[in-house]
Amino acid sequence: MVAVAGGEDGAHKVSADLHRGLDDAGHSPDPDADAYRVGEAVRGTDHKDPSETPETTASATRTLAPNSPHLARLPATSGHPGKA
Repeated sequence: MVAVAGGEDGAHKVSADLHRGLDDAGHSPDPDADAYRVGEAVRGTDHKDPSETPETTASATRTLAPNSPHLARLPATSGHPGKA
């Protein structure tokens, strides 16, 4: 799990780089495995904690958090995807 603070372009860039790196290493990351909060673009928005978390962000995070430990254990129990 990775947390990114910044604008939408930065979040997309980090997600793209991580997905490409995982793909290059033989993993198949879910294309919808990203959760981030997007504010107004190029408005000098500070990225401090918002007073309220948008429901779409909260929902994605509730799904991501409990699945992360399971996904982290898979290589140890199932082996690397490229290995026989």
